[in-house]
Amino acid sequence: MASGWGITGNKGRCYDFWVDFSECMSRCREPKDCVLLREDYLECLHHSKEFQRRNRIYKEEQRKIRAAARAKEGGEVHKHQHP
Repeated sequence: MASGWGITGNKGRCYDFWVDFSECMSRCREPKDCVLLREDYLECLHHSKEFQRRNRIYKEEQRKIRAAARAKEGGEVHKHQHP
């Protein structure tokens, strides 16, 4: 990765993030100064924040579907009880 070459022989998709992070690390006084650049680089590599967000969205959608199904079942039960 640090060479800059991606799997197809072109520049790797995360190389620019690596360069920014690497340059920061070489000139900073403390590694914590480069935390945000490190996060950007790791997110580019692994997409972990993106996957977490997708999972939260999916779970919320499923929760709404279940709630709507329960509301529909509850409405049908009451509808049959009242003539």
